[in-house]
Amino acid sequence: MELILKDTQEVIKISKSVFGCKFNKFLVHQVLKSYSSSQRKGTKAQKSRAEVSGSGKKPWRQKGTGRARVGSIRSPIWRSGGVTFAAKPKSYKKKINKKMYRGALKCIFSELIKKKKLIVLKKFNIDYPKTKKLLQELKILNLTNALIIQKILDKNILLASRNLYKVTAISLKFLHPLILLHHSYVLITLKALKNIEEKLL
Repeated sequence: MELILKDTQEVIKISKSVFGCKFNKFLVHQVLKSYSSSQRKGTKAQKSRAEVSGSGKKPWRQKGTGRARVGSIRSPIWRSGGVTFAAKPKSYKKKINKKMYRGALKCIFSELIKKKKLIVLKKFNIDYPKTKKLLQELKILNLTNALIIQKILDKNILLASRNLYKVTAISLKFLHPLILLHHSYVLITLKALKNIEEKLL
């Protein structure tokens, strides 16, 4: 399988088994759902009547006082009492095996190539960390909404892209399926693409 580099017009060979897969929407949906669920922080916590501070002693005798019967000051009915069905920390993680995760990445990259939304460059960097400079480089490539992927992210690109709402710059370390579908185009360097190919083979 062949691909043309946008900046040098060089023809490179890429693996068909990685970048020429048939799109499996059910697999991609499952992996995206799993990734989204794993990002949830189930850290909500409340105290039950067993955990709230206060004595377990009966406040007053059962009969003869004229007041309602009470067994504990930690009762949920009372102010500062425990919560009846107290929320506890919870994990929302949904397990996805490596084969499924890699399969979803293959499907996404294959679809990006098929729809001509993957732009591969031999090199992509800027001389100084200015947003205006980065926008000029993206304008040459006719890009406004793009994800920039580099093997090791260039500091100038990171600083220049931080202020742009529709542009995200990441290194391979932070690549995941959800971010690939979040932008209209994916701009990737040749080194990063070859590294992805090695990992997904």
